[in-house]
Amino acid sequence: MKRKIDETNEPAEKAEAVTSEAHKGFSFADLALDPRLVQAVAEQKFSQPTLVQRMAIPIALKGQDVLCKAKTGSGKTAAYVLPVLAGILKRKTVRQFIVESSAVANANLCQTDPEPATTALILVPTRELADQIFKAIEQFSAFCSKDVRAVKLTDKLSDAVQRSLLATLPDIVISTPARAWHNVNGNSSALSLSKLSHLVLDEADLLLSYGYDSDLENLSWSIPKGIQTIMMSATLTSEVDSLKKIFYRDNVPELLDLEEPDNEGEGITQLVTKCGEDEKFLLAYVIFKLKLVKGKCIIFVGDVDRCYRLKLFFEQFGIRSCILNSELPVNSRIHVVEEFNKNVYDIIIASDEKEILGNENQATEEEAEAEEANEEEVEETTESSEKRPKKKRKSTKQDLEYGVSRGIDFKNVAAVINFDLPTTASSYTHRIGRTARAGKAGMALSFVVPKDQYRKHMPTTIASAEKDEKILARITKQQTKKGKEIKPYNFNSEQVEAFRYRMNDALRAVTKVAVREARTRELRQELLKSEKLKRYFEENPTEMAHLRHDGELRTARQQAHLKHIPEYLLPKEGKEALTTEKVGFVPLRKFGGKDRRARKGKSGKRIGSRKGDPLKTFSARRRK
Repeated sequence: MKRKIDETNEPAEKAEAVTSEAHKGFSFADLALDPRLVQAVAEQKFSQPTLVQRMAIPIALKGQDVLCKAKTGSGKTAAYVLPVLAGILKRKTVRQFIVESSAVANANLCQTDPEPATTALILVPTRELADQIFKAIEQFSAFCSKDVRAVKLTDKLSDAVQRSLLATLPDIVISTPARAWHNVNGNSSALSLSKLSHLVLDEADLLLSYGYDSDLENLSWSIPKGIQTIMMSATLTSEVDSLKKIFYRDNVPELLDLEEPDNEGEGITQLVTKCGEDEKFLLAYVIFKLKLVKGKCIIFVGDVDRCYRLKLFFEQFGIRSCILNSELPVNSRIHVVEEFNKNVYDIIIASDEKEILGNENQATEEEAEAEEANEEEVEETTESSEKRPKKKRKSTKQDLEYGVSRGIDFKNVAAVINFDLPTTASSYTHRIGRTARAGKAGMALSFVVPKDQYRKHMPTTIASAEKDEKILARITKQQTKKGKEIKPYNFNSEQVEAFRYRMNDALRAVTKVAVREARTRELRQELLKSEKLKRYFEENPTEMAHLRHDGELRTARQQAHLKHIPEYLLPKEGKEALTTEKVGFVPLRKFGGKDRRARKGKSGKRIGSRKGDPLKTFSARRRK
């Protein structure tokens, strides 16, 4: 086997080690950033820049176009926010110097254009990501907040409110492409791009797959020529190539195809277990009730119904969790993520229906990659897909700007559980990228339904489970190429089976009617909470802590005894983890039933007992 040699005739592994040693003492102060930005970065306790930040920031500070590919969680947001802020501060400092200088002629003053203007536009695919970037800009501009103003246009605000926000001419506008084009073309042309100097496309590979094709095309013709364009993406797909042709018409961008060194991406223990469809619920119950997973956890499911089914199932056992899906109002979704990052909630059940329902281009690309290695498998998949007629999907009122497995920064996630396996290997990579960030350890557990177990338990079946084994083969191949291993998750089947009868009781209570009522009730509650978040909590931010999203829905019949684990079911390890104080007492009588004593009256005797006794009520008169 040949060893890779770099330009210096050194083995690649040795070169990477030398590079990492060279950058060990590298800090943000060495990137020639504005001192105020360096101070803000230090305030956020960022010790050293990541690889993407070390490579992208110097190039962007020179004003060059950048096309950067880096994995999820590598620090791409700071890699473009800091150069954009630095450019705005530099221009404003030069203007202020020229204005204050008495030796400058009036003609030169006009050329400097001292009037405020929108000079940076950041386009993102989802509202949650827009909110995250807005907060990152606020943090990095903490010591220059008077000089830099940012506005996000992704909240469901009226056109009048958007016009008033844009009328102040903020320096930076963060928006989805649809909302940006609406304010450029319609809404009285509230957003002017004539003086734009920075354009950023974050998660570029998702922008087209989210259906923003026409909006991006229209925006490209409204943007002035010669501006700096920064494009960030986790993958270099055909969508990125299309955007490259649209926005890099004249210039060739600096391409940064960054592969993280092994020591920067490790820490994720990948596990997989093959189980039946109902056994997913059994394993989830045992894992969380026996506290086999320590810390915060994200559970990915296939659709919104699965979200509520799993939450109602957990409620049967007193396991608290909150939901994140596209049906919830954007304010509630943002608040759920914020509270999760503040350690208010430990379990989030997130629906990743974006990649379940669509992303046909991405799936096609995955099949093309698999075809190179195994043509027969893909031919079989293609033939079956051609024979099967395409079904019309029901149109659901889901937020097209929702996304959870990409972009959103979930902090300190200890474990990711793929309750429903994703439909592509790249989606799997993005999901597990939510954990083991910033050098921390994490665990990713995936449930896979074997072909012979598919549709064996109809109440819990999901269509995507039919191809679980094929998707797992692709995922294993992809992770093997990266030098990662997916290990089998071994557990004592006898001990788990002891909990099955309790799982069956809980699962029977979670009916389709209960799930439908839970969705309706939750949506109604979250809409009310969203209004409170928008109005009341703006004036009373301290009281936002009282607004919780992990309350019980109570639409399914609950059985109190299921919330406690009898001591005889606990394994030896479980008894050590769960103290005797946490093992609940299960009474024999049924809760919520009528008490016998209540029927007897206060004295405990039956009412009218004397009248009903013939020996005590019989009376006779003596004949005269």
